[in-house]
Order: sequence, then C-alpha cells, then structure tokens
Amino acid sequence: MSLTNREEQLLHEIREWEQTLDEYNQSQIEITYDEWLHKAVGLVPEHILQEYLAKTDDFMFHFTSFIQNTDIQIQAEKRIINTARVFQPDITDIPELQSLQIDQLSYICDQQLAKQRLYALGQGALSGTGKALLVGTDIPALLFINLQSIQKAAMSYGYNIHTPFELMMTLKVFHTALLPPELQKTGWLELTEEIEHGVDPYFYEGRDQVVTESLVYKAVAQIVKSFLIVILKRKAYGRIPLLGMAIGGGMNYTFTKQVTDYAKRFYQYRLLIEKVNNEAGI
Repeated sequence: MSLTNREEQLLHEIREWEQTLDEYNQSQIEITYDEWLHKAVGLVPEHILQEYLAKTDDFMFHFTSFIQNTDIQIQAEKRIINTARVFQPDITDIPELQSLQIDQLSYICDQQLAKQRLYALGQGALSGTGKALLVGTDIPALLFINLQSIQKAAMSYGYNIHTPFELMMTLKVFHTALLPPELQKTGWLELTEEIEHGVDPYFYEGRDQVVTESLVYKAVAQIVKSFLIVILKRKAYGRIPLLGMAIGGGMNYTFTKQVTDYAKRFYQYRLLIEKVNNEAGI
C-alpha cells in the first residue's frame, strides 16, 4: 500500500524534525548542570557503576514485562480498541488499528498520552508534599507511567506489545528519548535502523543492553528533586508545601512530555516506513 498525501506530508515533517535533533543549543545553566552531573557520576568507581548498570538493565526488562501484563494495561488495550471502533466498527484487536487513517491513529494516541502526562503531573505534585511514602515511590511511579505511555503509543499505532521485540523496543524508545541533546540524533538513527528493513516480532537480534550512563544522569536528577522536596517540606512547617508540589509536578510532567512526544514520533515513523517497505517488497 502506497502512502497517502497526508502520510507523505507527515513523514516529511518527521524527517524535518529529525534534522533539528542535532541543532539544540544548551544554555549556560544547562551546560553547568550537565557538568555537575558528570562529575557526580564520575566519583563512582567504574566497576560499581557497571554493576549498577547491569542490575538496572535487568530490573528495567522485568519491570517492563510486568507492566505489559497488569490489569491496568489490559484495560487500556480494550479502551484503545473501543475508541478505534468509533472509526471502524469491526476492529477486534490491536493490529487491525493499522487499517485506520494516520490522523485517526494519532487522535487515539493523543488521547492516551494526554492522560499519562496528567497522571505524571498529579503524581509529581503528590510526591512534592514531602511525605516519605510518596517521595520514596516517586521514581518507580514515574518509571511505570512512562513505560506504560510508550506501550500505549505502540498500541495506538497498531503494534501488539506482547512480543519480545516490542518489549525491547519499549525500553529502547524510553532510553533514546532521555539521551542528552548531543546524542539525540545518533540515538534516533540507531533506533530507526532497527525497523528500517522489517522485524520479527518473536525474536530480537539487536543489542539487548539498554541502560547506559545517560539514564544514570536522569536518575540523579530525580534524586536531587526528591531531596529538594524534603527540604521544602521541612521549611513549610505544617503548611501545604506549594513550592515542592510545583517542582515535583512540573519536573515529572516535563519528563513525561519528553518521553511521550518522542514515542509518538517514533511509532508514527515506524508505521509509515513499514508501509513504504511493504510497497517496495522489503
């Protein structure tokens, strides 16, 4: 099936966006902050850092697999199918969504991801109250929301997330979305290369290590946020810690928006490229 005019237009927009990935200019504050993060992580002995990365990688794999099979995600899958039936009543499963128009799929995706960003905002605001339980569960909750968001984006564009390949793609999209600006273009090209020439949903033959130092920097930033929230809580003296709630909600919203925007771009591109490849017989 050849691309429609609208699909060709969208593919052109994505390729123009791709060209902007290496044009980002950091402010002096961002450069100073990044240098501080690199120095902080550099204090950790190399063997300890590598052990941490390996264990985190293993945790991320099992955590993502767990999310796939939660009742929350199963219900989300049903809601996506029900929404798709508004456009085509005979749709019964996720892969059949690919028979819809690209703008219809994007509408479904936007609906799902808008909710995820609101969840992140609310969860961050709650952690910003400074209560020990909420602060302690902030990072796991943020991970859950964002990995679930990527899976929802995949389903919205007709990809069955219950396969080994899609499990790895969820992790890789998450990792690539959070790369520092200077690595965004390289990360995008590596990610898209994996789907350029067709995929086998039941086998993954690419590099299976996902967690790198880039994610460690993001984790450090979240930990710093948690310490700041605790400090602001103590200074509130019983009052509602509005500043802490604003910081927690704002950072989590920004984090999730970055991931969800990237995931939407990727699955749009993947769907369009697969259509092009099918037309060319690849």
